[in-house]
Amino acid sequence: MKLDRKEILNVLETITIAGEGQNMVESGAVKNVLTFGDEVVVDLVLSTPAMHIRKRAEDDIKKIIQERFPAVTSIKVNSKVEVPEKNTENQIKGKEIPGISNIVAVASGKGGVGKSTVTANLAVTLSKMGFKVGVLDADIYGPSMPIMFDVELEKPVSEVVDGKSKMKPIESYGIKILSIGFFTAPSQAVIWRGPMASKALNQMIFDANWGELDFLLIDLPPGTGDIHLSIMQSLPITGAVVVSTPQAVALADAKKGVSMFLSDAINVPVLGIIENMAYFTPEELPENKYYIFGKEGAKNLAEDLGVPFLGEVPLVQSIREAGDFGRPAALQTASGIETVFEEITRNVVQETVNRNQSLPPTEAVKITTMAGCSAVKKN
Repeated sequence: MKLDRKEILNVLETITIAGEGQNMVESGAVKNVLTFGDEVVVDLVLSTPAMHIRKRAEDDIKKIIQERFPAVTSIKVNSKVEVPEKNTENQIKGKEIPGISNIVAVASGKGGVGKSTVTANLAVTLSKMGFKVGVLDADIYGPSMPIMFDVELEKPVSEVVDGKSKMKPIESYGIKILSIGFFTAPSQAVIWRGPMASKALNQMIFDANWGELDFLLIDLPPGTGDIHLSIMQSLPITGAVVVSTPQAVALADAKKGVSMFLSDAINVPVLGIIENMAYFTPEELPENKYYIFGKEGAKNLAEDLGVPFLGEVPLVQSIREAGDFGRPAALQTASGIETVFEEITRNVVQETVNRNQSLPPTEAVKITTMAGCSAVKKN
């Protein structure tokens, strides 16, 4: 029996690959069909990396050819996956923001470790040092910056820049701030899927007039999820700072956060780890330190992972109160807390300088599958 290639293609038109509206011939998944006597070879290219979909397509091809052409003795399916380079539904555009020298992502594997508090205090300390600073509150579902900078009731306005309408960030204590919290009521829950969250971030990043900044700090949500990938796909992150408490549960998640940034797919330098709530010292016993959540856990983790340890922040009631009242604790002049954050911030600046001197500028991540002083400006 002589096999007809066209007849085989007609048969394959009855098969639809899961998740696609067209049959595999119309969609272009079938790249070629070859016949060699009683043997059939089908070249198949899929756009989804899901193994079960790939296996199902191969089985369907073999089954229907065997049923329609009983004389066929051998059926071979050469399948491969070619995922489109860009899937814009869940991504935001990848490009630099003119005028911004360094973009530092502040992350934590676990929620409740004080990441936003650390971000706010890093921002005001950098500003006090003379740097131009902005903060992007990327925690779409739990924005904190409007409260921490006492600007809950503020609303960004539009301004025309170079003939284009741009969003003007809110300014507080010399820091330029944008947050989804400016666009929702304090009691309103943000119930969005990934594409909507990515679109909101896209607008706050690229449709805003950030102006000239030495540092843009990005306050990421906890974990290692969709928002993190969207940010790193959209922007060339200079480096990441990971915040953790000393307890084992938080350290386990912080380790995952560091691993995410250092993975081959992401490849964002980790500037270091900050230990928050490191110890408690009561006012009546100023010489005593009580390690409520464990001792030097984040410091030891930094050593184990080979990343810098940027410093420790004690568990102090005034830090919490300052955040609640909208005046970051690092603004308290001549205080021990101010000194703590100055040391940590100097370390962040130094690690940024080291990173920019020894490594090329980071590129925006391209993920197709889920596998002020001039010294700190990018080279």
